[in-house]
Amino acid sequence: MKPLELRSHRFRAEREGDWRRLESLLTRAEAGRIGGFTDAELLELPLLYRSAVSSLSVARAIALEAALLAYLEALVARAYFFVYGARGRVRDRVKRFFLNDWPAAVKALWRETALATAIFVIAVGVGYALVTSDSDWYGSILPAQLAHGRDPAASTETLRAAIYGGDDSQFLTAFATFLFTHNAQVSLLAFALGFAFGVPAAAMMGANGLTLGALLALYASRGLGFQLGGWLAIHGATELFATILAGAAGMRIGWAVAFPGERTRLEAAATAGRTAGTVMAGVLVMLAFAGVLEGVARQLIKADLVRWGIGAFSLTLWLAYFYLPSERRR
Repeated sequence: MKPLELRSHRFRAEREGDWRRLESLLTRAEAGRIGGFTDAELLELPLLYRSAVSSLSVARAIALEAALLAYLEALVARAYFFVYGARGRVRDRVKRFFLNDWPAAVKALWRETALATAIFVIAVGVGYALVTSDSDWYGSILPAQLAHGRDPAASTETLRAAIYGGDDSQFLTAFATFLFTHNAQVSLLAFALGFAFGVPAAAMMGANGLTLGALLALYASRGLGFQLGGWLAIHGATELFATILAGAAGMRIGWAVAFPGERTRLEAAATAGRTAGTVMAGVLVMLAFAGVLEGVARQLIKADLVRWGIGAFSLTLWLAYFYLPSERRR
């Protein structure tokens, strides 16, 4: 027998039992019988996988026959996808996301969420105060292409008709479309630019608040502040909350980059990004939900108290969903 063949035969004889055992377990698992595995078999599987990887590495180093290399490569690939691959049905993964992953990620960002909320609320107050003290600020804060004459020079009846679907309702319809599109863009940009120490996220929260504050000041000066608030509350409670969460996600990444601790900045950003990314996946769901409310409920419901009630109810549901403990989640 040639020395190479003898070495190959000895190599196979010493390890083939483990390969066959791993192959047997994989065949059972791939047939959907993993539920019948014992604890010992579940613990044995990764050990056998690592042994097969080691065998493949040795086989490549000493250049054994091609058939053996092909067999080991196929075995290791099958074992890898079982040991490290994601298993489970899509339905189960979606259920876990909504029951556990998303609420847990939002709760983990409570400090950043509180900061983003504070920036937004302060900006609303600043925008309101600026326009109240000097109406010229309105044109500087609200984009001119959206005003369409609905500015401090407009009549009270024109502004009122916009809220309740009169002939001039196109202004607030256009503003609602702008606000939804703008908030979606702000949400994505606040998250995407979070690596810049969170500054863009904070700036976007402030800009959003200034715009809303300016509009509220205009309508409040005509005695229509409560009515405008109800018009916005239907979809705004969800939409603005989603924007704040996106800003918080960006701030989490920015904070990790600015203060990585004992880790490298890249490692800190990657860790923060996993939590922030989960939050952003949920933010897209919230924005879609807000779009339905804005496109349907806001058009059909005219009563101010009902509008406020829907906004308060939706905000309460989101807060309870994210922050109240749940036995099913635990």
